Amino acid sequence: MKINILSLLILSCCISLQGQSNSYSISFENAVHHEAEITATFPSLDPGPLSVHMGRSSPGRYALHEFAKNVYNFKATDSQGKPLDIHRPNPYQWEISGHDGEVKISYTLFANRGDGTYAQIDETHAHLNIPATFVYVPSLSDRKIEVDFRIREDLNWKVATQMPKVTGNIYMAPNLQYFMDSPTEISDFDMRQFTVDNNGHQQTIAFVLHHNGTEAELDTYFEQVKKVVLAEKEVFGELPNYDFDTYTFLACYIPHASGDGMEHRNSTILTDTEGLAEGGMKNNIGTVAHEFFHCWNVERIRPKSLEPFNFGQANMSGELWFAEGFTSYYTNFILCRAGIITPEEYIEGLTGTFNYVWNSPARKFFNPIEMSYQAPFVDAATSVDPVNRENTFISYYSYGSVLGLALDLSLRQNKLNLDDFMKLVWHTYGKKEVPYTLQDLRETLVQYAGKEFGNRFFDRYIHNSEMPNYEELFNTVGVVLKRATDKPYFGASVGINQFGAGIVQRNTPIGSPAYRAGLDFGDVITAVNNTPLTSNQNFGELMAQYKVGDSIKIAYTRFGSPKSTTVVLSANPTYTIQLTEKDGGKPSKQVLKNRKDWLKLD
Repeated sequence: MKINILSLLILSCCISLQGQSNSYSISFENAVHHEAEITATFPSLDPGPLSVHMGRSSPGRYALHEFAKNVYNFKATDSQGKPLDIHRPNPYQWEISGHDGEVKISYTLFANRGDGTYAQIDETHAHLNIPATFVYVPSLSDRKIEVDFRIREDLNWKVATQMPKVTGNIYMAPNLQYFMDSPTEISDFDMRQFTVDNNGHQQTIAFVLHHNGTEAELDTYFEQVKKVVLAEKEVFGELPNYDFDTYTFLACYIPHASGDGMEHRNSTILTDTEGLAEGGMKNNIGTVAHEFFHCWNVERIRPKSLEPFNFGQANMSGELWFAEGFTSYYTNFILCRAGIITPEEYIEGLTGTFNYVWNSPARKFFNPIEMSYQAPFVDAATSVDPVNRENTFISYYSYGSVLGLALDLSLRQNKLNLDDFMKLVWHTYGKKEVPYTLQDLRETLVQYAGKEFGNRFFDRYIHNSEMPNYEELFNTVGVVLKRATDKPYFGASVGINQFGAGIVQRNTPIGSPAYRAGLDFGDVITAVNNTPLTSNQNFGELMAQYKVGDSIKIAYTRFGSPKSTTVVLSANPTYTIQLTEKDGGKPSKQVLKNRKDWLKLD
């Protein structure tokens, strides 16, 4: 969320002297049944009905989630305790009339999903995403807010949040945007922190962890966190100026959480079911890297299309290929630079994302901008009707990631690099907190790399769906991109169950052999070349017995009716990505230097 924090703090102090601040309290007596009791007080109101809302979307998420579905026992009184009339014009709004200049609201919240979007309350913690927890009044969005977290002292709970403490367990937000952007973890957590010198100004990086592990495991993990923080600081040359000189990671690695990561202005939510000893040490550090990079790219280098964030509707942006995608490019890249993964692990780890983007039919339909527009439909959104996303959508995370890779390697051919481009974007827009447009990004790349280079990149790869020459780009840093063209490709994901039924598990990709043969999601393959399938057979291994160009007779049923078709196997479109040395080649000294400069190897 973009705010001028100093101005708002001064303004909030002036407002508080006049008594015009909103206050909340939340308690957890019935945490065992996932309930919180919440009160909200809105004083010094103008005459007329007060419109109270529950959020429908959340900072960092682009789809609708309708948080009001978990609100009940809703009541409203005036300053004297008189019950007020409540009208519901829609599912997420309450119109309250007849007040005396003050409205007090109480309600019960049910919350049982611990991730970056929702809230979870039980006897292990109160994990609170603010829009999923508290009602708000849009017309009072400039007011200061205070919230009293009435913690369960019997459970040894403590409060962690990016909001500054007022006193006790009362915390403050200067306005509604900041409040809604301030997730809060209340539990018996552990914490580690370190101080970073930022251009002569000391800032604190805190890591809060709610887990079932040991202090030693946290110590080991925190050393990795520190490496990530410092490696990302090096990309931009400095940390942002955090509003209260602290950035806080709020991590819950517990069995009943849901895997997620969600960025905020001065904090991030990190959740997963794996503890540090159960694989979380390795599997969650990438989320740490991704979300921390967002404190520059998204939170301050911010698309104008997301300003201001609207909690009452889906928030759409055509720049997510950059905001999320380039952040994704840096995620494992940073782990490699920080020495957390090896260059070989990083290079080979590119394979899955590259193949997903390169081989997707979706590029025929949408460019990266239009893929970004799909976020309200895919960003943790839910629907009951089938969709054709296997053929029409490429995640803007993945699409932007491989384009970030291409841009970095292309710039390096011209003695430039993506780090310095990101620095320029940071100093031009992020540090000044000036929201950018797509045209701004284009002009900044032109400024950095020249008119021909910048316009070519945007014209070919952003406004259109062309793909860069990755084979050539990889060669410059001693990486080999190869296809196994002698391996056959069927073109459908088929799982064979215990009854010998080979079920097509998702929509077949447009243009694939299975698609051309008319096979579709849900079809049940019963025999291949007149030989019945057997229980729990591996369909991929079965197809590997054939050759490219072979015609395979497929017997199957659709809606219970027997059918048959012929699938002509094509060459496997999948690429492998690996270091030249591993492929038997010997890179030149210049190529090795290019790789060293790229990965910042010692």
